[in-house]
Amino acid sequence: MTLAALRAGLYPRGGRRADPRLTMRLFDLAFPNPLGMAAGFDKNGEVPDAVLGMGFGFAEVGTVTPRPQPGNPRPRLFRLAADRAVINRFGFNNEGHDALRRRLEARAARGGIVGVNVGANKDSADRVADYVAGIRRFADLASYFTVNVSSPNTPGLRDLQARSSLHELLVRVITARDEEARRIGRAVPVLLKISPDVDQQALEDIAEEVTATAVDGLIVSNTTVSRAGLTERHHAQEAGGLSGRPLFRKSTIVLARMRKLVGPSLPIIGVGGIDSPQAAWTKITAGATLLQLYSALVYEGPGLVGRILAHLSTELERNGLDSLADACGADLEAWSGQDIT
Repeated sequence: MTLAALRAGLYPRGGRRADPRLTMRLFDLAFPNPLGMAAGFDKNGEVPDAVLGMGFGFAEVGTVTPRPQPGNPRPRLFRLAADRAVINRFGFNNEGHDALRRRLEARAARGGIVGVNVGANKDSADRVADYVAGIRRFADLASYFTVNVSSPNTPGLRDLQARSSLHELLVRVITARDEEARRIGRAVPVLLKISPDVDQQALEDIAEEVTATAVDGLIVSNTTVSRAGLTERHHAQEAGGLSGRPLFRKSTIVLARMRKLVGPSLPIIGVGGIDSPQAAWTKITAGATLLQLYSALVYEGPGLVGRILAHLSTELERNGLDSLADACGADLEAWSGQDIT
């Protein structure tokens, strides 16, 4: 229903005046503000311009796989209202590369930052080849790429985060990106999206591989399979990835730990449990460069976008900072040292 409304133009326009202190220039892209719509909402690239029109600084479409696939059987989405959370096990349901390409070609002249989140078909014989195919298919249309190896809803997908598998994946993806860059005249940034359920050793391995292969950035994090601390019992044990408020603390600790490992320069998009203006600011001070949200809109509605941006401006004023970049990682030590259990 939400996608239908957005297609029909029935959405609140982002009406607040842009704050130049919230602009970010990363990967040779000018982000008008740091708040983006996370992947999973607009899987087939139907409404990126409406998302941008709501006030988001950027949109991410997908996850898209080479061939269309229906995803997992329904029911596959569950609200945990008492916890302000959502469990999903969609399983990369999408219309495939061809359908997304047609839509992105049709809106290419409109501008705006639209990233493409690429994945692998569930029944693929060579999942790495599926990611490479996504890079080649959308290199001339994507503002940036997200390599999604962290969804818990495709069996075995998270195994690609293991160091040996991750190395092969990133080398092949970056090689394809660089080959396409020679064809189109620009190198599209590649970001890696990771799970919040990895331990410290795995984080160190990922950080080393990201550095070694010159990946352009990280997204921390995807949904979690943990059910720790939930009060809702009716749907709490449903299989799938948990998002929303209960993910905030865990994903923020992982974000801060990864920031310590990769240093201050590598861009990191912080996502997971951002459901208030205060949570957005906390994610920045824990080490995020940019932000994404999705599940919070279920409970807070589209007005959350404007409230977050206004609060970020207020915090800059309160702290005497000239730009959001000056706040990045201000509370890094406090967050990275917390117990993740």
